[in-house]
Amino acid sequence: MGRGDHPMRTPVYGVLMIAAAMLLATVVGAWTHPSAVVRDVVYVVCLLAAIVGLGMTLRDLSPPSRGRRR
Repeated sequence: MGRGDHPMRTPVYGVLMIAAAMLLATVVGAWTHPSAVVRDVVYVVCLLAAIVGLGMTLRDLSPPSRGRRR
């Protein structure tokens, strides 16, 4: 296994995407006067990033498939 080829890096990236989306949504929500359009666009982008992050996080949780034995 070479440097950067760890098999569990994808779930970590997914969790980081979810955390970044939550942080950005919190910052925009706490902003005193965001326009409705900007706020809604940021919320939709954060939701999509969280969904992709969830998919990346859960991708490696399925049991490994066994190859055919010879």
